[in-house]
Amino acid sequence: MLELIGGGARSGKSRAALHAARASGRAKLCFIATAKAKDAEMAERIARHRAERGADWETLEAPLHLAEALDTLGPAHCAVIDCLTLWLSNWLLRDEPAAWREEHDAFFAGLDRTPAHVVLVTNEVGHGLVPDNRLGRDFIDQSGLLHQHLAGRCDRVVFMQFGLPLILKDSSDV
Repeated sequence: MLELIGGGARSGKSRAALHAARASGRAKLCFIATAKAKDAEMAERIARHRAERGADWETLEAPLHLAEALDTLGPAHCAVIDCLTLWLSNWLLRDEPAAWREEHDAFFAGLDRTPAHVVLVTNEVGHGLVPDNRLGRDFIDQSGLLHQHLAGRCDRVVFMQFGLPLILKDSSDV
């Protein structure tokens, strides 16, 4: 089972993902984090979120190599990957297009391989203005393509707005 939960900043997507993971019925909960603690505020934010999840969550830090993290999961796992736009940013800032393409493909292969239930969290950033710089435009383009590719593969796709879920796709009931 693959679920994609997207939305804007503070839309409730992470909360919805944690709820979906707890409701999955899987015995092991795993949080795969893509954020890096680059400053004190971000380190504090990461610590607060880890504490809020509770001791029943295993945490894997995977700012770049999500495929490797997916390969550690078994059929008893439900994993939340939070978030794909940070993962994409981490790669774009490295400015290694060939390595990004390789990791992108490895990630999708990992999603196909994993026996775990996976809940993917991402930011929808395409509702704003077109950025005035190349990196910003590349980010918008790559995130849009990533989201489309994922939405096509996922069993369930949810868009969060104002803390409320809008179900865009749900083939899990079929």
